[in-house]
Amino acid sequence: MANGGGSGDNASAGFSSTTYEMKGAPSFEVQRKNLSPETKILGTRTNATLCRTDVLLHKPPSKVARLVLSRATEKNLTNADSAPRDSVGRWIMKMMSATTSQIATKRVEARYSVPPTSVRKIEADGVQVFYRAAGDPSARVVLLLHGFPSSSFMFRELIPRLADQYRVIAPDLPGFGFTEVPPKRNYKYSFDALALTIEAFTEALKIKSYALYVFDYGAPTGFRLAMAHPERVKAIISQNGNAYEEGLGDTWGPIRKYWAAPTAENREVIRKNILTLEGTRWQYTHGVATPESVAPESYTLDMALMDRPGNKEIQLDLFLDYASNVKLYPKFQEYFRKSKPPLLAIWGKNDPFFVPAGAEAFRKDLPNAQVNFLDTGHFATETHVVAITAAMREFLDANGS
Repeated sequence: MANGGGSGDNASAGFSSTTYEMKGAPSFEVQRKNLSPETKILGTRTNATLCRTDVLLHKPPSKVARLVLSRATEKNLTNADSAPRDSVGRWIMKMMSATTSQIATKRVEARYSVPPTSVRKIEADGVQVFYRAAGDPSARVVLLLHGFPSSSFMFRELIPRLADQYRVIAPDLPGFGFTEVPPKRNYKYSFDALALTIEAFTEALKIKSYALYVFDYGAPTGFRLAMAHPERVKAIISQNGNAYEEGLGDTWGPIRKYWAAPTAENREVIRKNILTLEGTRWQYTHGVATPESVAPESYTLDMALMDRPGNKEIQLDLFLDYASNVKLYPKFQEYFRKSKPPLLAIWGKNDPFFVPAGAEAFRKDLPNAQVNFLDTGHFATETHVVAITAAMREFLDANGS
């Protein structure tokens, strides 16, 4: 229990120095259950019932139980009905109906607190990498890698849901979000280059091991990291992050044509059909039962960033280079078989780009892979972040990651 005193945390929290002592009484701990954050404990018998305060009695190190009361509560108690002292339990219940103990307050605050997410930049590989981070810096790391045409913004709801237990870090890949590539860097936009930059990013932050969450473009980027440093990757969560030919849907048709014949005409087809606001919105809403549930700021921000001078050329270059990922699929699969990372594939089953067969295929090389399907589209975090969080927590806890 908290001790009395007029300084330190008690004083800053508005508590007086008055200490009530119950000679010969056991010490106790208070737990508030099923209360909203707005519920207050006041000094009346009625509120003692409504607040459903549970009192746990246990043997004390001494025979003095000490309570620190707020000034308002102290006055309330002074004027309240006197409590019979023949029953310690009844006396405590009435006392606790008139005070908010520091223990109970801290528990309620912890239950409803949201870990803050910071936004930062760090130089890595000659690039100013923008990233979002939350959680205890000493906690186990979850590295989140986004896809096309998004950024770390896609993880805005996932990050705080994991940050109470993990250090969650989500960078913007070069060419996306708010990561800045200086012109003098002469950056070549390829998936090999993206992986090298993110590798340098993890080293700049001194991240020695992590669980890897990959989505869309984040998958070939992250799998390159895993192949280069298998000892660093403790587990993989693939959310519509493909590594198998059978996972490529029919919507890749125009892009495959561009791979086979990278002409100006085929490049223009991609530009006019994919790199538009309507095309971007479609990626977010296709396969979603209630498209209006998708926050418009998601695809609107993506399009605004893609409309920056020169950015669409970057995206077209990466579309062309995606063929290199398909060529690497056998190497990714070899890594799975050799290193045997714990893997959770959690998949929007209505994704037109990376179809369910891609999720099931992980089991060919990782028989113990967990495969979960969600009734949504490509951007599953927009509609099913709660389910994804729950699955991730269970998976990471089970695998000690």
